[in-house]
Amino acid sequence: MAAFDFGAKVDPGLFDRERGDINIQSYLSGGWEMFRENVGEFIGFTLIIFVVWLVSSMFDAGSSLLFSSVAAPFYAGYSIVAFKLASGRPFQFSDFFGGFNYFLPLFLASLASTLLVSIGFVLLLLPGIYLAICYMFTTFLVIDYRMEFWQAMEMSRTLISRHWFSFFGFAIVLFVLNVLGALALGIGLLVTIPVTSCAVAIAYKEFVGLYSSEW
Repeated sequence: MAAFDFGAKVDPGLFDRERGDINIQSYLSGGWEMFRENVGEFIGFTLIIFVVWLVSSMFDAGSSLLFSSVAAPFYAGYSIVAFKLASGRPFQFSDFFGGFNYFLPLFLASLASTLLVSIGFVLLLLPGIYLAICYMFTTFLVIDYRMEFWQAMEMSRTLISRHWFSFFGFAIVLFVLNVLGALALGIGLLVTIPVTSCAVAIAYKEFVGLYSSEW
């Protein structure tokens, strides 16, 4: 997929099947194992993201827009590597940057979901929380199905809303882990960010199933 392709419409019938239970402990342990077996690669990539954030912060007013434009593709890099590891396939460090092959739909999805979640928070708070959880699988649907951004957002919402409270509990656990990582002088984030990112990718694999074999 070219970086500036909008993505494709996907047959919703591909998602018509029964879903299993949500197993938070399994997702987290799987994320930890992926990280533990590839510590250097995950920490190295996370350090690159930190450097990009620090550099973008030097641009004052434009820093937020600059970093947000690349944040989604960077996050997708964790997902691509996690998908390969979960499929028993080798990966190269360059695969962490594979999210930039989906730049436009990921950027548009990030922009649209951030806007809608922000509106939800401003209006009544609860709609914002609801949407933030519902859009958890958007990135994975874009890179796994080459799906256009709006359908990916809506399909993620449809899939997760049926088990919303379970995914809300999962999100709380992920949030707490990253807060603990930040409290550990920020150094802990070098561990918690990749572990939690991989855990969500594993949750997608177990709950939705991987469609593609090339990411």
